[in-house]
Amino acid sequence: MKRLSLDRGAWLAIFVLALVPAAWLLRDALYSALGPNPVEALSHRTGDWTLRFLMLVLAITPMRVLFGWSWPVRYRRMIGLFAFFYATLHFLTWLVIDEGLLWDAIVEDIYKRPFITVGFLAYLLLIPLAATSSRMAMRRLGRRWKTLHRLVYLVAVLGVIHYLWLVKLDVREPLIYAVILLFLLLVRLWYSMKRGR
Repeated sequence: MKRLSLDRGAWLAIFVLALVPAAWLLRDALYSALGPNPVEALSHRTGDWTLRFLMLVLAITPMRVLFGWSWPVRYRRMIGLFAFFYATLHFLTWLVIDEGLLWDAIVEDIYKRPFITVGFLAYLLLIPLAATSSRMAMRRLGRRWKTLHRLVYLVAVLGVIHYLWLVKLDVREPLIYAVILLFLLLVRLWYSMKRGR
């Protein structure tokens, strides 16, 4: 009973903490504190938090492998859904606020601007992952569920490329994400090879 109570407390704490960036963003939007280009600020901040939550999801297995921490696994699904939540805010900022739902311009952007093409593809790949995140979906899909959810690695790679191609001069921040992602993927690869042996 005590263990269940601790789990619920941790779940609630992570849930509230994960909502803090959205609440902060809403506060800045309501008080006109997003700077001279509010649409760009909304887009960048939601995109940043999408990548941060994706990195957190991908860090859970390395944490178990390197430090023996198994407890974060219990919260992986929720963290992944928050990655989708911020990705949706990022997508809607572009679709509704930036493009004004002008479909000709949207299609042209997807076709002609490579950073939007890869970002759009990453979001499309996230949708089935979010839609099949429940235990019922895991039971129905069986082994295929694990295969499907390996797409998260591709989503993260596309997300980093999207950010890298978006910035024109200062690429330090997207490169930091790229280094973190590379490290997480190498740990996962090493662990898979170790298990294979």
